[in-house]
Formats: sequence, C-alpha cells, structure tokens
Amino acid sequence: MEEKFKIYEKSIDKKHSFSFSPKYIEEFRTLLSKTVFIPIVEKTIVKLGWDIVFKNENSIEAKRKDKALGFEQWTEAITITFDHGNVKVKSESLGNEIWDNGRNSKRVKLFIHAFKETESEFDREALNELEQETQKKNNWDDYIIPENLPHPVESKKKNFSILVLGGLILSLILGFIIAEISIHGIYFIGLFEVLVGISISIALKYLIKISNFTEIPKIGYLLMGIVFLIYFTNQYFQYEIILSENNFERIGFLEFIKIRFSEGLTIKTLNTGWIGLIISWILQLVLTYYVAYLRLLSIITTYQLERVPVEVVDFCSYHFIKGKSEDEVRKELSKKGWTTNENQEEVFEAIGAIYGSMELSRLK
Repeated sequence: MEEKFKIYEKSIDKKHSFSFSPKYIEEFRTLLSKTVFIPIVEKTIVKLGWDIVFKNENSIEAKRKDKALGFEQWTEAITITFDHGNVKVKSESLGNEIWDNGRNSKRVKLFIHAFKETESEFDREALNELEQETQKKNNWDDYIIPENLPHPVESKKKNFSILVLGGLILSLILGFIIAEISIHGIYFIGLFEVLVGISISIALKYLIKISNFTEIPKIGYLLMGIVFLIYFTNQYFQYEIILSENNFERIGFLEFIKIRFSEGLTIKTLNTGWIGLIISWILQLVLTYYVAYLRLLSIITTYQLERVPVEVVDFCSYHFIKGKSEDEVRKELSKKGWTTNENQEEVFEAIGAIYGSMELSRLK
C-alpha cells in the first residue's frame, strides 16, 4: 500500500460491526461510465495493495492480505459494484470473528478515498483514451491470430477405474494408520481430519494425472466413498487390533460397535456418551471431505491448465469472445492441427478451468 494511504487509513473513524460474518457497506455516486469505472477501480486496488480475485463489466472483487505470526492470510473481501452511476462498496470479514473491531468500515472508507483520488488523476481526454483502451482490451482487438499453434500431445484415454482402485487402496492404508494412532497414540480431533484430507488430495493428485480423469462431479462422489471407507475401515482395524493384542473372547464387529456406543466418547474426564461419539464421527467425515475437496478443485484446475499450451487457450478464447459457437471454434482448432475430439475437449476444459480458478479464489 502506498504510504499516503497508510497515513490516511490511521485517521479513519471506525464503525464496528457485530454478526456471524461482519460486514460494512457504503454507497456513493460517480459520473464515470461503466467502461472506465472498472479499470480505475483496478488501479485503485493496486495502490492499496489488495489482490483482485474477480471482475466483470459491473463489479470487481478483491481480498486484503495480512501477515500474522509469519503466515499470510486473507482478512477481508471487498466488493465494488457499479449500477448506473451508483457505486456500492462492501467489505466482509473472512475469519471466524463476530466482531470486526471496525476493520471493514476502514477498508470501505479507505477505498472510497483512494478511488476518488485516482479518479481525479484523469481529465476528460485521459478518460476518453482509457475508454478506448479498455474497449480494445475487452474485445481482444490487439490479438494477432498465430499462423501456427503448438502441436497437441497425444491425449491419454480417461480411465476412472484407476481412480477407483487407487482410492480403495488409499482408504485401506489410511484406515489402518488412523486405527493404529487411535489405539497406540494420541488422536487430536480436528487436526487429524485435516491431515487425512490433505493426504487424500495428494494421493488423488497423482492418480488424476495417471488416469487423465478430471470430471469433478464423479471425483466428488468418489471422494465421498473414500472418506466413508477410511473411517469405516478405521473402526474395523481397531476392532481387529484390539482383539489380536488382548486375550478377549472374539466377538462380532457389530457387537464391537455396540460396545463403542455404550462406552461413548470421553474427552479428558468428560464422557459425552453416544451422542458425542456420533458427532465426532460426523465431524470426521465432513471436515475430511471439505479439506480434500477444496484441495482437489485446485489440483484439477491446475492439471487442466497444464495439459494445454497458453497459446491454444488464448486462440480459442479470442474466437469465443468474437461470438463464434463451439462448433466454429472446433473447426478453427482443426485448421491449426488440433483435430481430435479428445484434444479439443481438453482445450475447452482448460478454458473452463480459468473461470473455475476465479470462483475458487472468490470463496469466503
């Protein structure tokens, strides 16, 4: 952030917000056209040191980053929306706080101040130039269609069975490891679920590349099965380990589960009963799935983009922006050597991945 804005930020009178997701909103009017509004907002956000995560013709979203204990984390999401000269600026907390200590109001007021200062840097002539530049940029008027595109790599056949088989083996391995830790070590609720989710995503990352399978809905269902199987086999392996290491009379697995319910979940000296046990199991499933799924979305998006050269993605994006249909874009790709349906589908997936990555960055 520029020093003058740091100084101004300190002088802002804070307005505190209290809620499960604290936010603050202010509106103001501008005489700018919609075309030049967004680029001036972009320049303002750059001056403030925020990161732009999304924009369209009517709005732009940014996130503010702060460093605490050596780690960087998002603190607020700022959304600026243009509607026929009316500008709405909203800042929303991204943490788990219910009181923002006035931070959201400071972000909004700081942005409005910085925006008006940036706007004042443009006279009518400069605004006209900016409008022309923006229109050319939005329409890709400066894009030069290449004579040749990089040759496509032979596309591997998608093989979902590799993911299924790998997921099954992974479930058994992680189920056994968790069982061993639960019996012979110390199990930290919350921490281990996060670690299991990360482990699943790392393993599936390599399986996705081997299988060349990137259909998110099917992978999502597979992930549900993997997570359930991990914690189910965890219980079964605990059952087998306990029986094998002790001289207990062998009982059935269902009888073992009944005993678990009767014993309940004990946290330090507090026995939460069977209700606490069920809640802990639900927490295991939900938290593990959530961590793994979010990481997998990023992994799949990255892989889809890696498969296709940037020049090819730009080539197709240009034709789509110029209003061509999917069939027409396929014909253009064929002229440049991208003739197979598999390679063309990978190009379209890469374009979709660009928008998917934007949506991921917008998550609050």
